[in-house]
Amino acid sequence: MAVADPTLEFEQSLLAAGARSVIGCDEVGRGALAGPVAVGFAAIDHSVGPIPVGLRDSKMLSEKRREALAPLAESWVLHSAVGLASAEEVDRLGIIACLGLAGKRGLVELHHAGIDVSESVVLLDGNDDWLNKALSTPLRIVTRVKADRDCASVAAASVIAKVHRDRLMIAADASTPGYGWAGNKGYGSAAHLSAIATRGATALHRTSWLKLPSATA
Repeated sequence: MAVADPTLEFEQSLLAAGARSVIGCDEVGRGALAGPVAVGFAAIDHSVGPIPVGLRDSKMLSEKRREALAPLAESWVLHSAVGLASAEEVDRLGIIACLGLAGKRGLVELHHAGIDVSESVVLLDGNDDWLNKALSTPLRIVTRVKADRDCASVAAASVIAKVHRDRLMIAADASTPGYGWAGNKGYGSAAHLSAIATRGATALHRTSWLKLPSATA
């Protein structure tokens, strides 16, 4: 059965209720064995134009389509941002805390770009408000299951964050070859696991997630 394209119906209801802007939010790289976790944000307001044709949750798009859509999504929204937390931080703090840390960094970037975050609503994919747990001043956050599929601002955040993180992993594959990161983007493919067993872990690996002894590659 075909999946409907995301709409702005839910975002428009939040704007009508008084939000200055709606900031779609989604995370990427949560389950990877290597590389950072990324949290993407895409802010819209009443001036938002037509949704870019073909925009969907990043998981529903090929890499080629994501690359084509990312700049369209970035120009469609008021501002976008991607916050990162490193593999070392994931090992030291845990993945949930690092989702919040990456989210906090992305929100600071949005603030510096001119978005009044405190007067906005953050529309967060899923049912767990991991973002407010990391903030000293709570924001108005609305969680929504499948928001990345159904809500265009969250789909845009998903695509922007995915392309940003993928490019980092492709660059890392060039500088630290042998792990196939250009293809697996740090996730646990058979070839990636085999490379870890043969070569050991690198500084980009979340060593606390590995059952194999770590080494510097």
